[in-house]
Amino acid sequence: MRRHLLSAADLSLEDATLVLDTAEELAQVSERTVKKLPTLRGRTVVNLFFEDSTRTRTSFELAAKRLSADVINFSAKGSSVSKGETLKDTALTLEAMGSDAVVIRHSWSGAPANLARWIRGSVVNAGDGTHEHPTQALLDAFTMRKRLGRIEGLAVTIVGDVLHSRVARSNVLLLSTLGADVTLVAPPTLLPVGVETWPASVSYDLDAVLPKSDVVMMLRVQRERMGPSGEKATAYFPSSREYSRRYGLDVRRALALADDAIVMHPGPMVRGMEIAPEVADGVRSTIVEQVANGVSVRMAVLYLLLGGAAPAIGAPDVGFDLAPPAPLTPPAQGRATPA
Repeated sequence: MRRHLLSAADLSLEDATLVLDTAEELAQVSERTVKKLPTLRGRTVVNLFFEDSTRTRTSFELAAKRLSADVINFSAKGSSVSKGETLKDTALTLEAMGSDAVVIRHSWSGAPANLARWIRGSVVNAGDGTHEHPTQALLDAFTMRKRLGRIEGLAVTIVGDVLHSRVARSNVLLLSTLGADVTLVAPPTLLPVGVETWPASVSYDLDAVLPKSDVVMMLRVQRERMGPSGEKATAYFPSSREYSRRYGLDVRRALALADDAIVMHPGPMVRGMEIAPEVADGVRSTIVEQVANGVSVRMAVLYLLLGGAAPAIGAPDVGFDLAPPAPLTPPAQGRATPA
């Protein structure tokens, strides 16, 4: 792979397919009695999280440990960052410690790209501001392929707070690369400026889109990005009740879906507002599967970044060398990238 994974736009069709195929192979590890491979033994992976996270941080930690890498979990709270240390100084400290890969989540859009300029190891974007979250898009695509057998030609509807969603941005880029037809459904106030340049259609009528959808991905309303304690949320929609009435996926709306259509959510969910509990826990839901698939996909990303020349499964326990991976094909020019 390339040296870093900063954006879903970094992935060509061949690259993305390679990650998904590798994740499918590595998913076998979770079915073993001993859920461990020696592939990244001797490598050090740092989880550098400046924002709170449960699923993503734990998923990356478990992925690295299952590949036998040494893992350092770094939280901004209680660290030198809370004393005023800059991101660059933190990066130089990690560099001095000999980290091979840094997984970073940061509230600033573009922080992973800056980090990649300062360290020699690989950088994986685990979410930066309202910009991107490429491994979430990869695990979502992996889940679609496992459930529906394909991605090309699928009608994928992404519903909700697109404006503040890094998940939506990465999914639009990756799914368009993989050949899916993406439709964004949201109130006009929760769509970003320039959304018409994205490789996706836009609709304001959820009921009109649902019958034609193979996949419905619900997004959380990110009140924390709408001002302190979400106090400015009313500037985006009249009330939670009105939002749910227009854009929530309730039982009635779920009945309009095709028989084999699936429902997704990146989490955490606000049950009763964006999605009804009966739908979140129903047979269409892939929400729990997405969490499990996230470990396999992040194993694949770390493996391909740090040890892609060795066999993913079946590598000898001792005596093997990790050759540097081959570079990825540059992304196609001229593709619209969300701001």
